[in-house]
Parts: sequence; structure tokens; C-alpha cells
Amino acid sequence: MAAAARLPSAADPHAPRQPERSPVATLLAQIARLRGSLEAVRRETVAAAGDAEEAELRWQRALCDLAARQLDSLTLQLGQLREGHPVEGDRDREGTGRRAEAAADPRDRPHARVGSAEWHLLSDEVDWSDDLFDIFGRDPGDGPLSLDDLPSWFDPADQPRLTAMVTDCLVDGKPIDGEFRIRRPDGAPRTLHVVGEPVLDAGGATESMWTVVRDVTELRRSRQAVRESESALQRERHFAHAERRIARELHESVLPPWRGAVHLPAGDPAALTVAGHHFPAAADTPVRGVWYDALPLPGGTTLLGVGDVAGRGVPAAAGMTMLLGALRGMALGGADPAALLARVNELLEVSAQPVLVGAVCCRYDPVARTLRWARAAHTPPLLFRDGAGHALTAPDGVLLGATADASYTQVSEVLRAGDLLLLHTAGLGARSPEPTRERLLALAPRFAAAPAAQDCLRAVVEEFGGGRRGDEACVLVAKVTG
Repeated sequence: MAAAARLPSAADPHAPRQPERSPVATLLAQIARLRGSLEAVRRETVAAAGDAEEAELRWQRALCDLAARQLDSLTLQLGQLREGHPVEGDRDREGTGRRAEAAADPRDRPHARVGSAEWHLLSDEVDWSDDLFDIFGRDPGDGPLSLDDLPSWFDPADQPRLTAMVTDCLVDGKPIDGEFRIRRPDGAPRTLHVVGEPVLDAGGATESMWTVVRDVTELRRSRQAVRESESALQRERHFAHAERRIARELHESVLPPWRGAVHLPAGDPAALTVAGHHFPAAADTPVRGVWYDALPLPGGTTLLGVGDVAGRGVPAAAGMTMLLGALRGMALGGADPAALLARVNELLEVSAQPVLVGAVCCRYDPVARTLRWARAAHTPPLLFRDGAGHALTAPDGVLLGATADASYTQVSEVLRAGDLLLLHTAGLGARSPEPTRERLLALAPRFAAAPAAQDCLRAVVEEFGGGRRGDEACVLVAKVTG
């Protein structure tokens, strides 16, 4: 006998796992089942009515139709919730919104009170449900409104449209379907959705007009609140987009203009070859004030540096622009790294917009092959030599802008031909839990085999680039060539 087929079960570890259903999807499935049950109730209600009065049958049918439209509306709204808010730039957003409104008018959402009325033309009798008196705020003792008195309760701007619809219904047999505003005796404005149809006698003549009136005031307010929220969200998105664009343009305008590798000082291949790279964050992430810099100075020395301004957006980019300009100007004036940081700290102390900055500043003398450097609470440079790397011993130094009269210590390091110096900001390895320093030091063999600074930088970009970044970073490599 053939082996019995294996049936997957919850206890069977080999059974295919069913994907977990989200709460919204569960609700949609429940509403779909409820919608089917409602159709069965509608059929049973109509069948059970039997010889009931035609007005009662219409009322029962209308209630079932309203409930069905409410469920359809709820299905649409939950579907939109599952899909999420339309993203900025969706060209079909407005069209989608219009189709959604056409498929399920918010007037048909739950929680609105419903009343009914019938005006008999031959007897001038008027039948109002108790709910309709409540909707109009009218005392039942005063009786229902006649067709002649009814328009006076409506907003003057809506009266001509209501009169035209009632006339078309009574004369031409057209159904009524419109939204109107009223003001109750207590002064409260209300918005009503009115649907109706003519009731014909055996000869086809109109003998009465039957209507269902629904108070949709709160629903309209909710709809307006949703529209205002969406408009506010779009304004915030446009503002954030504009701010990111300005900040990025400001940021890119002050980074070194060269791309690739460059000899510093220019025309002296025996000094340094430097290459830098900026790792941008995802397009929807506010800009940070990170930078790298390499600047030839009088006397043949070279300024090297990286840094990070605390904060994001235009303020951070503007702070970076001011700071980098100050650093370059003071360095051209001959200040050594420690004095340079101290003076910048004094500048930040009197700045109109205080910022906190971490930075490393280095000055390389190619004649003595000496690197003098200082830092302001920033990751120290890494030195790679003979296939191995290590972090330079870090001097003391607090964040720029953190405290007045801060002092900074300067240290020196003698470099050799072929040495590689690597400076980077803190966000370089933000996408990985592995420490950034260890990942960089592991690149030492590749650096040793690389013939130029640009090749070393390419190895760093391959290791840390790619994918969506949640933070920006900068890296600068400098290779002693002679």
C-alpha cells in the first residue's frame, strides 16, 4: 500500500509556514464575511416582509443599503491604511483620491443618525420618523415640516438646489441625492445627506415623495480634518525636501573642489598624495555637517582635517561652512593645529548660533616628514605602515564650542615614505555593528598592495559604501610618496 500522504499541521516542523496576517488584513477579512452575511439578511428581510406596507419595505431596504455602503466605505479606508499614505511625488495621487471618493463617499460612513420622511401629495399628510425630528432639532409637538416650509430651514445658498431637486422628483420622477446645510433652532449648523424617490400610484402618477435623511456633520468635519492633516503633511514634506536640497548644496559647495587624487603641495610628487570621499546618507535623511579637507599652506606644508558639526539640516551645514572657512583662514595665517582649534573654539563662543564640533586637524611638513596634529573629541587618525595599521596616540581635547577657554594639546609623528594616513568621521561604519576601527585596520594588506592613495580610498569605499545609509560620513587618505 502506498504511504499515506503527509498532511501539514501546526505541529509538523516540515509543514509550510503560513504568513502571519496583519491586524488590518484580519479586519478586512472579517468585514468581507460580514458583508456576505448582510446580503443574506437583506434577502431574508425583504422576503419576510411579505404583505407588509410598501413604506415599511422601503425603509427596511434602505437600512440594509446604508449598512452595505458603510461596510464598503470601511473596507476602502482599511485598504488605504494597509497600503500606507501616498508618497511624495506620486503623480496619480489626486486621481486615486478622486476614485476613492467616488467608490465610497464619506457621507456613507458609520455613526451618522438617519431619519425618514414621506410627503403625501393628495392628502397633504407628512410622516416623519422620531430621528428626523432629532436631526432637525424640532419639537415633535410642532409636527413635521410641509414641503412649502421645508426650504426655509435650509441654508439660503442651498435652497434653490433643494427646490429644483424636489420639483424634478415630483414632476419628472427623478430621484433626489444631495447634500444640504441647515441651521437648527438652537443655532447649531448641520450638514444633511438627503436621498429620496417618488412613490407612484397604479396609474404611474406621483402620489408621494419618500426620503431618507442622514446627518453627516461630524463625518464632514472628520473628512476636513483628514484633508487638513494631509495638506499639513505635504507641506512638511515639501519644506523638508527644500531644506535638504539647500543643506546639500551648501555642504557640497565647501568641500574640496578636487575629485580623485591630488598632489599637495601642487606639483610636488615627493610630498603627499591625498584623496577624499563623502558618503551621503539616504535622500530623505537630513544633511549632517561632516567634512574633510586638504589645503596647501605657505611654506610647503599641508593642512589635513576631518570633522563633524552636531545637528542636522541647514543649521549644521551652515555651521560647517563657517567653521571650515575659519579653519582654512587661520591655517593660512600660520597657526599650528592646537592653536588653530583653540582659536576656533573662541570663535564659536561668540557665535550667534552655538554649535558643538568634533574635529581632527593635522599639519604635515614634507621636509621633516613630521605630522603635527590635535583633536577636539574626535576619532584619532590611523597610520598604516608595512602592511599593518594602528591608531595614533590621541592628545587631549574637548568638543569645540563645549566650553570657553578650552586648551588643546598637540603631538607629533614622524612619517616614512610609503606611510598611509587615514582620517574619518564617526558615521563611517554606521550600518554595521562591527567596530569601524577594526574594519579599517583589516584593510591594511590591501593598502600595502595599493600603488596610490586613490586605490586605498577605493578599498575603503568598497568596504563601507553601498546600500542605504542612515548617516553621512567622510574619509580622507594621505599617502607619503617620497
